Amino acid sequence: MKRVLLIIGGGVAAYKALEAAREMMRRGIAVSGLLTKGGAQFITPLSVTALTGEKCYTDLFDMGDEAEMGHIELSRSADLLLVAPATADLMAKAANGHADDLASTALLATDKPVMMAPAMNVRMWEHAATQRNIATLKEDSVRIIGPDEGPMACGEFGPGRMAEPAAIADAVDAFFTTGGAQPLKGRRVLVNAGPTHEPIDPVRYIANRSSGKQGFAIADALAKAGADVTLVTGPVSIPTPATVDVVRVQTAREMLTACEAALPVDCAVCTAAVADFRPDLDAHSKIKKERGGLTSVPLAENPDILATLSAPGPNRPRIVVGFAAETNDVVFYAQNKLAKKGCDLIVANDVSGDVMGGDRNHVHLVTEDDVDDWPDMPKTEVGARLAVRIGEMLDRKDAE
Repeated sequence: MKRVLLIIGGGVAAYKALEAAREMMRRGIAVSGLLTKGGAQFITPLSVTALTGEKCYTDLFDMGDEAEMGHIELSRSADLLLVAPATADLMAKAANGHADDLASTALLATDKPVMMAPAMNVRMWEHAATQRNIATLKEDSVRIIGPDEGPMACGEFGPGRMAEPAAIADAVDAFFTTGGAQPLKGRRVLVNAGPTHEPIDPVRYIANRSSGKQGFAIADALAKAGADVTLVTGPVSIPTPATVDVVRVQTAREMLTACEAALPVDCAVCTAAVADFRPDLDAHSKIKKERGGLTSVPLAENPDILATLSAPGPNRPRIVVGFAAETNDVVFYAQNKLAKKGCDLIVANDVSGDVMGGDRNHVHLVTEDDVDDWPDMPKTEVGARLAVRIGEMLDRKDAE
């Protein structure tokens, strides 16, 4: 049985760490708890012990434990150390090698992998010092889960919420399933996903029928394989993977700007269903149908994001993957798109059924030399298999 040492930091999200422990235990993972003094302001050692069925550790200078150098044994008896919530203070200590309490000492003394689920105020998260510490931790092979974006206990809104317990358990489960392998570690990947909304007026827009599920699944799979993933997404209503950095946009032009800002990357995966056209008008108030204003809407062509990223130049990703959503002659149109756009791979799928918004997909991988037909499978599995294929393509590029 795999074992996790759960280090619970001092934040209001500490209560969610208990649910994360429960989720891991449901999956057959043993959990023991280490509660910081700050964490004990929100939950008690008794609650951790009652939930995990194991002693909750709290004090670096516990006479019983430290007589046997307990902090050393504690840091090495688990298969994985998970910090949740990982406060700005805990991450700063870990990034800079401090060891003034049991949590930071265990993190410094361990020879096992470490995961952290950050949780803090949005301004603290965005502060340059925190971002420097995050970069250092990633360089030290610490895996970062989240944070999510949303309303906070302090009343502000933005990135900084701890990832949801199920997402944390998913990340831990995936780590143990893959043996901790990260074949894409050190790679930077850009993924775009979802639809774009092109406003006609303040209340109406043009859009495509995209849920974003496939793009989100691909971004999550790439991140779990070790890649540093930026996900640029249009308006969607699905949970954001806790493993990626998210940029939210509305229109095609905003998406292109965000994608170009994310460059340079090793790979770009363009799954977004970008609207081909946008209304060519400037309506600052609702257009009234009684005046005939909606009988004719002039259109202008949107920028072609896939073709732009695929164009030769110093910032062109080494691998560019496009998607082709077709309703007939799927492979034929995908082959034409591959030649026209200049990308390296097209993932083609038939969307005449319930693919858009559904949880399964049947795709064909089209290159200049080959067509690889994959069977119908969950979109999460498509993401995992595509992450492997991208890794293989980048390895071949390295060998050229």
